[in-house]
Amino acid sequence: MNIGPYALANNLFVAPMAGVTDRPFRQLSKKLGAGYAVSEMVTSRKDLWDSLKTSRRANHEGEAAPIAVQIAGTDAQMMAEAAAYNIDRGAQIIDINMGCPAKKVCNKWAGSALMQDETLALQIVEAVVAACAPQGIPVTLKMRTGWCQAEKNALAIARAAENAGVQMVTVHGRTREQGYKGAAEYDTIAAVKAALRIPVVANGDINSPEKARDVLARTGADAVMIGRAAQGRPWIFREVAHFLATGTHLAPPLVAEVERLLVDHLRDHYDLYGEFTGVRTARKHIGWYVKSLPGGEAFRARMNLLENCEAQLRAVSGFFEGLGTQMDRIPAAAAAAEEDVEEGVPGQARANKDKNQEEAAA
Repeated sequence: MNIGPYALANNLFVAPMAGVTDRPFRQLSKKLGAGYAVSEMVTSRKDLWDSLKTSRRANHEGEAAPIAVQIAGTDAQMMAEAAAYNIDRGAQIIDINMGCPAKKVCNKWAGSALMQDETLALQIVEAVVAACAPQGIPVTLKMRTGWCQAEKNALAIARAAENAGVQMVTVHGRTREQGYKGAAEYDTIAAVKAALRIPVVANGDINSPEKARDVLARTGADAVMIGRAAQGRPWIFREVAHFLATGTHLAPPLVAEVERLLVDHLRDHYDLYGEFTGVRTARKHIGWYVKSLPGGEAFRARMNLLENCEAQLRAVSGFFEGLGTQMDRIPAAAAAAEEDVEEGVPGQARANKDKNQEEAAA
C-alpha cells in the first residue's frame, strides 16, 4: 500500500490520539508491527505554535519515514499555513482532522464539527492540498460517518475530498454524536470504499486479530486503523499482522519482553517531556500496561504517588520481575483486554487528577 510516494510496510495503522500518539508511542508501535502512524493533532493557531505542547508534537527527531502529522482548525488559510509549518519541521504527509469528537475541539467548530459545514470542509481540503502540492506532500483526511445519525455525510465529503486531491481517507465508524459509545458500524465505510479510487482506511472498535480480519472483509477497506486497543498493548500490531498472514495466533508476549518494552518506552518518554511532565504523563501508559495483570490495580495506585523518573522505573521493573516469578507470559485474557477509554482521554474518574496535572504541566 502506498500514500503518495511512500510505500508502507503493511496495512495496519496507529490512530492519532491526543495525549497518546507522541513520538515515543509512534516509534514503539512501528517497532512492534504497525506500518504507519499519525501524530497527535497540531493546532492551526499560530499563537500556539511556540508553546511547549505544540513543539513536542512537532518533534520528529529519529522518527522513521513516512512522518505523518495531523492538523486541526477551522480556517482554510490557517490550515494551509499549518500544513506548511509542519512540512518545514519534517512532515512528509499531512492529515486533516475531521474526526475528533472532543467538546473542546468541536465547540470551536474544528474536528468532526466541520462535517456540519461541507462547504467549509471542502475549502479547508482545497487550501491544504494547494499548500502541499508544490512540495509533493500527500494530503489525507480522517473523519467520522457524520455529525449525528440523521446527518451521515461521510460519502459526500469523501467524494469531494478525493476530487480535491486528497490521497487517502480514514473513516471512524461512528458519528460525532456517538463519541465512543455503542458499537462502530462499517456499512458507511464500505460505501465510501466502493465509491472512491483512493485508499480507504477503516477505524473503530478494532481490538483483536479476528476483528481486523472481519472489518477488512466487510468493508473492503485497504487498511485498518487501531487506536484504543493499542494503549498498553502496542504488540497488537504484530499479533494482527501474524494472524492476517497465517490464520494462527502468536503466543502472548513474555513478561520479560513487556518489562523491556515498557522501560524503553518510558525512557524515550522522559527524554521528550523531561522529568516533571514525563513522570505524570507516563502514569496513564503504565496504567494501561498493568490494568488487567494480577496485582495491576494495586500497583497503579502506588505508582501514581511516585514523583521522579528513577523511582517510576524501579517500580515498573520490580512489578514485572515479581510477575515473572509467577508466569512466563502475559495472561492471554490480559493481552487481549481493551482499555475502556476514549482515544487519548482516560475514562476512569481516578485518572482525572493525573490528566489535569498533565495539562497544567504541558
